[in-house]
Amino acid sequence: MATTTPSTAYSRDLGDELRRLRETCTELTGAALSVRLGWDPSKLSTIETGKYRASEIDLVQYLSMCGKDIDFFEDFKRRYRYAFEEYIVQVSDNLRTLAMAEATAATITSYDAQAMPGLVQTPEYAKGLYRMGGYVAEERIPAVVQFRMDRQAILRRHDRPDCLFYVHEHALRTRVGDDRVMAEQYARLLFRQFRIRVVPADAALVASSCVLWEYEKALPIAFTSTDLAKVFVQDPGAIARTRLLFDRLAEVALDEEQSRSKLAEYAGRPREDLDDAGTRMA
Repeated sequence: MATTTPSTAYSRDLGDELRRLRETCTELTGAALSVRLGWDPSKLSTIETGKYRASEIDLVQYLSMCGKDIDFFEDFKRRYRYAFEEYIVQVSDNLRTLAMAEATAATITSYDAQAMPGLVQTPEYAKGLYRMGGYVAEERIPAVVQFRMDRQAILRRHDRPDCLFYVHEHALRTRVGDDRVMAEQYARLLFRQFRIRVVPADAALVASSCVLWEYEKALPIAFTSTDLAKVFVQDPGAIARTRLLFDRLAEVALDEEQSRSKLAEYAGRPREDLDDAGTRMA
């Protein structure tokens, strides 16, 4: 019987990658591959769900059964080395771990001081953000925008996560694209299946944007990102600090009804009232 280990977003991602390799390269069920490897079926299951840290020999045996060569093994081993760390840093264009962590969460609480949260952005708003940031090549923008839109499918599921988005008023004021883009974005926030609370512009709060994902059967994850990297954190102290931030936001933010009224104000005001300050966006 395999002993489970506290999983992380990255260990679950890499475990799922192994499962997909098994299904596409061997056509064997988990039970059948366990027999071939001489493993207890629970061992293979916990490796594929990221709940058990496979040894180097385990990985060699598994990947060999999938027909993978030494170069593939060395690359996977390099990535797997950090799979169970409490702090995981990935390059900004590695999007699979983010999507999987987000899609399997039971609750999502986020705060953004500069822009609308990615899960509630319209395609044109997202495109405008990438263009203003300047760190994504123009030819890649359609692909990264499409990925962001694909992630939003979780909000249309019958078992969608309970989402609460704190949006700073600065993000509402910052002009992204033209009048039509902003009008569509405000409408997206007003007609929704998620909760939004607006943090007033004069709130005495200075904090970077972050997300807290909580799960039914896994440890919570705090997440933050910049133009350069994505950071996934499961350190208990960092999770506690993240909860303190959201406690503070709950104190200073408008309630949901007040937030809806505030959003309606922005939706109805002339666009020239907005800050033409996109160049400050990261």
